[in-house]
Amino acid sequence: MVSAIKVAVLGGDGFVGWPTALHLSNAGHEVHILDNLSRRWIDTELGVQSLTPMDSIQERTRVWHAETGRRIHFHLIDLARDYELLKNWLRDERPDAVIHFAEQRAAPYSMKSDRHKNYTVNNNVNATHNLLNALVETGVDAHLVHLGTMGVYGYSTVGAAIPEGYLPVGIETMDGATASQEILYPANPGSIYHMTKCLDQLLFQFYAKNDGLRITDLHQGIVWGTHTRETRLHPQLVNRFDYDGDYGTVLNRFLIQAAIGYPLTVHGTGGQTRAFIHIQDSVRCIEIALENPPARGARVEIFNQMTETHRVRDLAKLISGLAGSEIAWLPNPRKEAAENDLVVRNEKFRELGLDPITLADGLLSEIVDVAKKFAYRVDRSRVPAVSAWTRDIAATINHDPEGRRLKSVS
Repeated sequence: MVSAIKVAVLGGDGFVGWPTALHLSNAGHEVHILDNLSRRWIDTELGVQSLTPMDSIQERTRVWHAETGRRIHFHLIDLARDYELLKNWLRDERPDAVIHFAEQRAAPYSMKSDRHKNYTVNNNVNATHNLLNALVETGVDAHLVHLGTMGVYGYSTVGAAIPEGYLPVGIETMDGATASQEILYPANPGSIYHMTKCLDQLLFQFYAKNDGLRITDLHQGIVWGTHTRETRLHPQLVNRFDYDGDYGTVLNRFLIQAAIGYPLTVHGTGGQTRAFIHIQDSVRCIEIALENPPARGARVEIFNQMTETHRVRDLAKLISGLAGSEIAWLPNPRKEAAENDLVVRNEKFRELGLDPITLADGLLSEIVDVAKKFAYRVDRSRVPAVSAWTRDIAATINHDPEGRRLKSVS
């Protein structure tokens, strides 16, 4: 553990940001949350709410102080729009580290309409560039840790393990020899959201090279679970739990569907292989990244922040076996390969001490308990995934809002 530092958690009111802020505060760091609370406004827009009841950020931080004696400071700042406010905050507070979660995080939401595409690009890219620009202009030598996504790599099958960020290549020179070089693994985004994360990568490469910023980029898998050690300390510290078709992650969605007796919605063949990580491991990885910053002038440090991979249909069968749920096989709203393999290298975090939590560790029943406790808050009409990647797909999926147009099997 590093000595106590001042940490800015941008987007600290969110699904990963909130438990990260608690975890770092509990470890003795001075934590400041910067957030525009846009995720709460999106709940209002979509007409859906977190499965778990969420208090205001002010009440959450008050309860944290009452329970632990530690303070988390909240600042209402929109990174994408309030550049001068962000710059002045950095100049005044001069944090030792900045953790960047302040981006619209849902691929389906980013593909809902042209307006949602524009919002996602404007919010995500501007937030990242404003932050990088402000760090340079203020001269704040903070270690920037960014939460990216495994989705920058795409989900095609290449027959080789995906490296941690960089790919060694050989390039034929003019004289017929071969020159060795390392490049960013070729980007292959599958949505507007994933595209913004690919653009983030290029911004990071430029500012690390041009201005010597110290940057760590975490390519994270799909997060499952809701509790961390800190969120269990008091009911009002509970993390948000998204179950809707836009923001709910696949495993959490399966679990809430099982809890309320709704068929598990598998899109297409269910042959999509995805990378996963438990929320407790996610906050631990961020802490490990903070403890191991790159040197000034070094290239961007990239970690694959995942612990295991699973095929979607296998997860559905696992949950179906545990809960006795039916499986509904539905058209896929995404434009993607029906089947893919995914082999990912993640040695860096393991070598630095991560002891992963896996699906076999019995935490699935814990999530089902949470889902059952708050099942009365579920709006069943919001469970199906209806955001489509193309108009042709939209015409196929939107004719049945109950999401039961294909056969269900036990």
